[in-house]
Amino acid sequence: MQTRFSFGGDEHIFAEVGEAMSLEAFFKSLFITNAVRDAKIRGVTEICPANASYQVKFDPDQIKPDDLLTELKRLDSASEKSEPVIKTRIIEIPVLYNDPWTHETLMRFRERHQDPNGTDLEYAARINGLDSVDAFIKAHSSAPWFVSMVGFVAGLPFLYQMVERKRQLQAPKYLRPRTDTPKLTVGHGGCFSCIYSVRGAGGYQMFGITPMPIYDPNQNISYLRDFMCLFRPGDIVKWKPIDRAAYDAAVADVDAGRFAPVIRDVSFSLTEFNRDVDAYNAKLDGVLHGR
Repeated sequence: MQTRFSFGGDEHIFAEVGEAMSLEAFFKSLFITNAVRDAKIRGVTEICPANASYQVKFDPDQIKPDDLLTELKRLDSASEKSEPVIKTRIIEIPVLYNDPWTHETLMRFRERHQDPNGTDLEYAARINGLDSVDAFIKAHSSAPWFVSMVGFVAGLPFLYQMVERKRQLQAPKYLRPRTDTPKLTVGHGGCFSCIYSVRGAGGYQMFGITPMPIYDPNQNISYLRDFMCLFRPGDIVKWKPIDRAAYDAAVADVDAGRFAPVIRDVSFSLTEFNRDVDAYNAKLDGVLHGR
């Protein structure tokens, strides 16, 4: 991968790590942005990793733009020689697929959809060559997903499926955006899944909803009191299909302050993952469930 750098005005450098989305591009972006943060480079005021890219904001009165560019190019070269391993977390996210709230919303916006006569799950199953909604849900929830970026909407994670490229689920966004999407909708657009952290407009296909808040600016949620956003770039997500009774119980636990998300620390090696994807994903699942 050949990184391309460009200046954005007097205070930003933008770096495009790769033209295509891939775990390799995400890892390189994370390596460099983590290295910039750890180095505490004088004059760097903000670091923003994104999908196969990143942006650095700096104070030109404290560091010359060309000096910062030279340092970023040095870190870029170092990343090519590094072993792609990160210390991260694997997080279980319960999902009520085919829930009544996203179903009601998607039915209100069928004129904006590629398949007005079906649901988003039915459409996604068909275009991915799967013979049923249940088969699609199994494909969506069986493998983990990598958080490549957090943002666009506050706390919203972009999630990239950790399987071989030929097995990745694909689904286009709506033909025209919706003016409404329920909070905590699990959606999909292109090669990315996401969780809508707040209610609002959107265009991703809607597959279900999670009872687990991921963003709380007031920091009242028990597990979000240290930081208002749940996700960080590099986190790994594992969906857990649940039924309506389990969903209602989880909502009650969240409201009562007793919901305890399943989060485990893990060391993730991209080299080992690429050596045997399914075996490595099984290993991650074992870490998540204490096996």
